[in-house]
Amino acid sequence: MNRELISVIDELGRQKGIDKSRVIGAIEAALQMAAKKRFGQAENIQVEIDSKTGEISVVSKKTIVDAVANPKTEVSLQEARQFDSEAEVGDEIGSVIEMTDLGRIAAQTAKQVIFQKVREAEWEAVQREYSTRQGDLVNGIILGVERRNYLVDLGKTEAVLPIQEQIPRETYRCGDRVKAMLLEVRRTPKDVQVILTRSHPQFVAKLFELEVPEVLEKIVEIKSIVREPGDRTKIAVTSREKAVDPVGACVGIKGSRVQAVVRELRGEKIDIITWTSDPRVFIAEALNPASIEKVGIDEEKKSALVVVADSQLSLAIGKNGQNVRLAARLTGWKIDIISATEYEKEKAERDKEIKAALAEEAEALHQQEEAREQELKARAESESDAG
Repeated sequence: MNRELISVIDELGRQKGIDKSRVIGAIEAALQMAAKKRFGQAENIQVEIDSKTGEISVVSKKTIVDAVANPKTEVSLQEARQFDSEAEVGDEIGSVIEMTDLGRIAAQTAKQVIFQKVREAEWEAVQREYSTRQGDLVNGIILGVERRNYLVDLGKTEAVLPIQEQIPRETYRCGDRVKAMLLEVRRTPKDVQVILTRSHPQFVAKLFELEVPEVLEKIVEIKSIVREPGDRTKIAVTSREKAVDPVGACVGIKGSRVQAVVRELRGEKIDIITWTSDPRVFIAEALNPASIEKVGIDEEKKSALVVVADSQLSLAIGKNGQNVRLAARLTGWKIDIISATEYEKEKAERDKEIKAALAEEAEALHQQEEAREQELKARAESESDAG
């Protein structure tokens, strides 16, 4: 039985990554609790387990005194010398408690405490390992679904892919393999939850790190990335080396690199643009795939007016405004889009308003000039009559 206990502890260490000494310590604490429940909390009971043989030693220890005040923790010198002729006051003497003396209820209590301690140790091992891997890509196997949340086997633990972290319209069956990003490790009173995500923008960034060596090596830097999962992602990149084209590096030969990412995202569209500090150029690039004619900006309000050809208006705005919405988030600018026809019409109206205003101003000046001339004429006539 004792060797079987050590075998179980060793197996826990191999499968769950739990330190052997922690498991033994948990069992010792459990047995000590069970013994105190059986013989009284005041008893000074110590439990030790041999880590090699599994031998369990349960000993009730008492301090040798001249006059016993507490028989639960003290014993007289005379009584102690019946067991040890060399016993002295101040020494401790112990009596072995047989495991069978603990009783069925105490054994059940010990079992429950062992289970809890081992589970806590397992949680700590999971938290210790996976908390350092937040933001990393992980591979797992779908175990099932619970309240629309997928349970994923990562090998050493189970993780959760919540509904809000899933790509819309994406479904899995038991046994399917899934790639995701480790988003968070949450410690709760009941367990440790490893949370995965496939909808986070950084999941796409990590996929590019996987497919594009220049991104992994920081030669190409992802400056900004925005996403509407399942539909479209926009990513702005720049290169730290003039010889490296950041967009070309991410696209790959014949689009091989970006297509690998698109396949993992089940067909999600990806726009890759070159980041620049010039807001006009950056805004125009961000509205890809639409062609832009003009970009006017108001730096104080951080807003932009973009003019596109009539045929490009719907493409620039995108379905339900998605393209312009993502471009605004990517650049950090408020973007308004109008067609070239509308722009020319507004320009013509503005020019007309300006001309009308100028004509009105000229007429007012003319009237003022005439009034002045009449005033001067009247003054001259008045002076002539007076002379």
